[in-house]
Amino acid sequence: MPAPVRALDTLPSWPALREHAAALAPQTLAGLFAADPGRADALRFEADGLLLDLSRQRLTPETLTRLVALAREAGLEERIAAMFAGEHLNVSEDRAVLHVALRAARGTRIVTAGEDVVPGVHAVLDRMAAFAERVRSGAWTGATGKPIRAVVNIGIGGSHLGPEMAAIALAAETPDDLELRFLSNVDGSDAWRAMRGLDPAQTLVIVASKTFTTLETMTNARTVRDWITGALGPDAVAKHMVAVSTSEERVRAFGIDPENMFGFWDWVGGRYSMDSAIGLSTMIAIGPPAFGELLAGFRAVDEHLRSAPLEENLPVLMGLVSVWNRNLLGLPTVAVLPYAQELARFPAYLQQLEMESNGKHVMADGTPVRWATSPVLWGEPGTNGQHSFHQLLHQGTEVVPAELIAFTQPRHDLGDHHDLLLANLLGQAEALAFGRSADELRALGSPEEQIAHRVCPGDRPSSVLLVDGPITPHALGRLVALYEHRVLTEGVLWGIDSFDQWGVELGKVLATAVAAELTAPEPPELAHDPATNALIARLRAARGRA
Repeated sequence: MPAPVRALDTLPSWPALREHAAALAPQTLAGLFAADPGRADALRFEADGLLLDLSRQRLTPETLTRLVALAREAGLEERIAAMFAGEHLNVSEDRAVLHVALRAARGTRIVTAGEDVVPGVHAVLDRMAAFAERVRSGAWTGATGKPIRAVVNIGIGGSHLGPEMAAIALAAETPDDLELRFLSNVDGSDAWRAMRGLDPAQTLVIVASKTFTTLETMTNARTVRDWITGALGPDAVAKHMVAVSTSEERVRAFGIDPENMFGFWDWVGGRYSMDSAIGLSTMIAIGPPAFGELLAGFRAVDEHLRSAPLEENLPVLMGLVSVWNRNLLGLPTVAVLPYAQELARFPAYLQQLEMESNGKHVMADGTPVRWATSPVLWGEPGTNGQHSFHQLLHQGTEVVPAELIAFTQPRHDLGDHHDLLLANLLGQAEALAFGRSADELRALGSPEEQIAHRVCPGDRPSSVLLVDGPITPHALGRLVALYEHRVLTEGVLWGIDSFDQWGVELGKVLATAVAAELTAPEPPELAHDPATNALIARLRAARGRA
């Protein structure tokens, strides 16, 4: 069993760290740079083609030294080792946390409950690769003998966000004659959109649900199954639908041949599963060799996490800065701003990774936390965000730490686009940090009546994360793993279980009950709160039910 969690506010370094934060509070970023000519170098860290610049965060090298000491007191090094050793870090569900095993090299040994799980991982990867090659080559054909030209992934949460994010990020790796679509929302409009314009005879559907009971996923799966069988007959399911699940019984009952089922394990949380069988659509899109590169990218950061000292450990440093901003500076949100259109869905992916993992109000031992946990994470790609919410970032009353991400080379080298993109990133980071004063505006000749409106106060903290080269499968794997292990770091310091998600359950349970009441042929007896009862009655009337 992992060592007991340690309360953040009882760690020996905590009181002095709070005093340190108070002492830094009056200082500006401009003043910190002026006081330390080596600041830019001292707060820049590199590993495996990744550069993390923390110099525009409201901290000093001493701050990081103190945060690292806090992390050691919290047992972060022991927790990292325990994760790789297969210990049950997910204490509320008594499960190991082994997403690192999903990308472990063949022959690596990772044991939990007496079983080396790596051979099983590679057995599934081998089956996925064989299937993906058959689909990509045209050897796998639909019920009418036509090759597959569209793949529809049906899932939600971790069974959707990772594959969709990867499909957009790695679209340049996908053949022009293969279309990927993703269906998650139980809104019928989403199902209509997913099927619109596709030929059922050339469409493969992947139904991704661990239990094969998820309400939204199975509702959508039945609708798409009806679309396929209505066009091609009931036997077409065998050639047009496959499953990613752990429930062979339910997969078979749905009508999918278990031979076309790809499994995973209860030690994989949904939001950590994009490199498991959940990534089947990704593998079909980019091909097994490129999927292997994706896994290698994950693995490179896993090895960095295990081997680098905390002082030089990129995901650990990212997590420590997050704790600093959240708990010592009192900043409740963070904006993730990828300057890469390929990462259009990356902030949405990170929302689940961060907020489902660390949005907790009790510690891992069940006692209430006495400090803030997960920040609210949001964001959009640059430069689009600059013309919408960046107004608030620069002049709003809420200080929002920003994380700006970019690749040093473009995936599509068109004219001067990439240089302008990078120039915008650097300009935004500089503006957030240093702003523009009234005196500077006067020196530029701004009208006096406009100066108050044009002042940007600066001192808005930001990090810059640069990835060498263009976006590739390997680069995407590294990027995702960085944030996975940042979440671990935060959770250890906050003393919470980052790997359960009980808060998701209550709304699902209530929705199931309400659905039955909305659709009942006769008016049901309602036992909800008065507001919910009134809305059920109103919606029944709107839907033509008495």
